Amino acid sequence: MTGLQQEAAAERVSGVREGGPLLLGVRHHGPGSARAVRAALEAAAPRVVLIEGPPEADALIPLAAEEGMRPPVALLAHVVDEPGRSAFWPLAEFSPEWVAIRWALDHGVPARFIDLPATHTLVWGKDESPSEESEESEGEAGSSPDEAVRIDPLAVLAETAGYDDPERWWEDVVEHRGGAAGGDPFAPFAVLGEAMGALREAYGVGGHERDLVREAYMRLQLRSAQREFGDDVAVVCGAWHVPALRQKTTAGADRALLKGLPKAKADMTWVPWTHRRLSRVSGYGAGIDSPGWYGHLFGAPDRPVERWMTKVARLLRDEDRMVSSAHVIEAVRLADTLAAMRGRPLPGLTETTDAVRAVMCEGSDVPLALVRDRLVVGDVMGEVPESAPAVPLQRDLARLQRRLRLKPEALERELELDLRKETDAGRSRLLHRLRLLGIGWGEPVASRGSTGTFRETWRLRWEPELSVRVAEAGVWGTTVLAAATAKADADAIGAGSLADVTALAERCLLAELPDALPVVMRLLADRAALDADVGHLAQALPALVRSLRYGDVRGTDTHALSDVAVGLAERIFVGLPPACAALDTEAAEEMRRHVDAVQGAVGLLGETGGTGSGGGIRGRWHSVLRVLAGRDTVPGVIRGRAVRLLLDEGELAQDEAARLMGLVLSPGTAPGDAAAWIEGFVGGGSGGGMLLMHDERLLGLVDAWLTGVPAEAFTDVLPLLRRTFSAYEAGVRRTLGELIRRGPGARGSATAAASGIPGFAPDLDAERADAVLPVLRLLLGLDEPDGGDGEAGDGEADDRVSDDNDLVEVAR
Repeated sequence: MTGLQQEAAAERVSGVREGGPLLLGVRHHGPGSARAVRAALEAAAPRVVLIEGPPEADALIPLAAEEGMRPPVALLAHVVDEPGRSAFWPLAEFSPEWVAIRWALDHGVPARFIDLPATHTLVWGKDESPSEESEESEGEAGSSPDEAVRIDPLAVLAETAGYDDPERWWEDVVEHRGGAAGGDPFAPFAVLGEAMGALREAYGVGGHERDLVREAYMRLQLRSAQREFGDDVAVVCGAWHVPALRQKTTAGADRALLKGLPKAKADMTWVPWTHRRLSRVSGYGAGIDSPGWYGHLFGAPDRPVERWMTKVARLLRDEDRMVSSAHVIEAVRLADTLAAMRGRPLPGLTETTDAVRAVMCEGSDVPLALVRDRLVVGDVMGEVPESAPAVPLQRDLARLQRRLRLKPEALERELELDLRKETDAGRSRLLHRLRLLGIGWGEPVASRGSTGTFRETWRLRWEPELSVRVAEAGVWGTTVLAAATAKADADAIGAGSLADVTALAERCLLAELPDALPVVMRLLADRAALDADVGHLAQALPALVRSLRYGDVRGTDTHALSDVAVGLAERIFVGLPPACAALDTEAAEEMRRHVDAVQGAVGLLGETGGTGSGGGIRGRWHSVLRVLAGRDTVPGVIRGRAVRLLLDEGELAQDEAARLMGLVLSPGTAPGDAAAWIEGFVGGGSGGGMLLMHDERLLGLVDAWLTGVPAEAFTDVLPLLRRTFSAYEAGVRRTLGELIRRGPGARGSATAAASGIPGFAPDLDAERADAVLPVLRLLLGLDEPDGGDGEAGDGEADDRVSDDNDLVEVAR
């Protein structure tokens, strides 16, 4: 800079410096503030830049200039001995603080953070939950969580100006009125600082009591910078703090406010962040409702509406919606017209959204919701360089992610894995180990393409908070494998029930933790030997048997697991009949679910037995079911389910099933018990509707019993029957209704013929069948094209009316 340029810059700065440092009050994550900060720093060219943020992060500032750093990112601070107590300071590309950091690094100017250290803020108010502290820290870069009533300065200013929406007011006065070329770059800060000064005079700290301590520390840091660099200092902070930084106080008074603050050792690093986490819709008060829209305004200062509509059109086309360039042109025109009618300088998000709904979405809010989710909020996820500090577990996880080509992404996606492939098997092991550690990067979902054990489907989505979970899991080990093994051992020792231990054994097999499995199996055998509750045993058996299937694909030795499963099944067979006696309604329903679970487990155990034990186990289970089906002391829902399971297994003839149903539905049985038997036999989503459709004897028994239920008992059994039959598909219910209407077993009756319902006549409808014959003849090439003379035509006509051809007979 020449001498004349420095003098001119000094004159422009005097309006906001007032004989001291340059105070640039901003709105966090405001693109208008970010552009104004850049212009002010270029004009003032300070010797040092002070930024609102934790001072422990000063050593991390140079990483912002590395090639691998891509915002949005966040500074993560956590207590070393308690990683769950953490706080975030998120920064986007359009955040004024990020712009200040990048300007300082690009110009070789020192940049420092001057807010209250994280060593104090993380443990200040330790009785608060860590999540509450984190949320507040994100909202105001380290602000306090304990104030119940806090004013929103922007909301007050917007209300004063006659606006009911602070976002809309901010757009009108800042975003849409960018500084003109050659204008004063410091004027926006002078005006905003004056407005905040008036608010501080009227409201004091406005409920931000801890801000007094934070601002005292900021003033101390500012004095220190002035002693080193003079008044050639720029401060980028929230506009709310500008009046406090101008306040004339003594260093002794400020130090007095800092005495007695709690303190803990804290670590800091950069972590990836997302636009979705910058949005209030995610539950984090980071200051903006529409980060995707603000990012667009910052990246496209010229013709923002046209560029935005182009983005919207591209998104809708990707979703197979018909959007042409004419739609884009009309949407831009409509947005401009709406802005003019509403007296706004430029179309804002409200006008563009209304235009998109009317023109591109045809008035529908369904595609508009997609636009809001993908563009207005967005799923942009930042990246941090490998050189950023991280706990050893985080580094091992990053190494595995690179090796397995499993990149963390903010956008939710499904991942299909074939466990016969080594890479997919490794991905499955990693995801299962992370779930065991409480790091919910992926959730298993049902596979649509295959039911084999070699297929897995995961729903993946990386959230920024998972970085905290990784730091917390670091206490278990320095690698994912070691940490998951140690966590499994601890969970097995602390398991509260037998079902918890069996579920843990299944997870250890899925995660392939060979060192943890012996410990879990020993505890499983001990718990199973001591637990005499049949319900607990039945609840534990399915997970244990499912685990046996994974040895086929994953190559795990499950011999010890098989012995425990067989022993558990034998104990269930012995204890189940006595446990099913004299149960109330709720207990009977719960036991029916246990019976279903054991049925599925026995089927799998028979498939994986391999030593001939499978058939013996199945036979003993069938004997148990026969006992349950024949005991009058067993509730009806369990007896009915036992009969149905025997029928499905081929162990009971249909005639015998009809006889048992007839006995239960006889007049001597209480209506409630009979209805429960019906629910057990054909309810529970077990395909009972199809059984009644194809065996009209059973349907007739049910119909005859229901018509004979006394009026005083009908209202008692109606809810149970409604629950049973409402679980059927609509087509099944319709068919059963028509069968009941014409009467079960009356296929050849006149009533059935007169019902008029397609598909329920006793015989083939010859007239309707003949109607398709001309089309069939044409398709099969049996009709010759019309000839030129009348004789040929007559012959063809005679042939058409002739009835002695194979096609007609087949149709009939």
